[in-house]
Amino acid sequence: MANIVLFHHVLGLTPGITAFADELRQAGHIVHTPDLFEGRTFGSIEEGMGYVQQVGFGAVIERGTRAVEDLPADLVYAGFSLGVLCAQKLAQTRSGARGALLYYACVPLSEFGDAWPDGVPVQVHGMDADPFFVGEGDIGFAREVVESAGQGELFLYPGDQHYFADRTLPSYDPDAAALLLSRTLAFLRVPPLDQTT
Repeated sequence: MANIVLFHHVLGLTPGITAFADELRQAGHIVHTPDLFEGRTFGSIEEGMGYVQQVGFGAVIERGTRAVEDLPADLVYAGFSLGVLCAQKLAQTRSGARGALLYYACVPLSEFGDAWPDGVPVQVHGMDADPFFVGEGDIGFAREVVESAGQGELFLYPGDQHYFADRTLPSYDPDAAALLLSRTLAFLRVPPLDQTT
């Protein structure tokens, strides 16, 4: 059993995010889903980004940091797209991190430190023609993170969708989503992530 914090994407804490969290719970894991948008959800990436730009990326990341203050240190940090900012920051800077799952996005190592912390495994997932993940350079940052981590994996899926694992959205790709979930669960079962072994 792993203790996971799952940060949502720019559409907010949507039913698709909670459904993914429930799948992890059904596998026996504890999953926390902080709401970085204080109850707001959005129908498009553009609307969500408008809100983020209004409140500021720094403020959103700070909400993520505050959300884990009362949680134990030995967490797996996971994030979808925008949520990767919080997950990656905490994995790199909060002592005790057990792993990181970065979906659809990655930022430069230098954003939160000089190197990936020793002993913290990481997976990065994205589509190989996603205009955000590939077109905006995240794939290069992902390769940098995986190389620095030592215990790192980058998984590329064929396609051009960003939110491909969210079953509630038109961008959903069931085959890629099933593979992403399978790889996620395998990651969480590997000691020392699985606290029951």
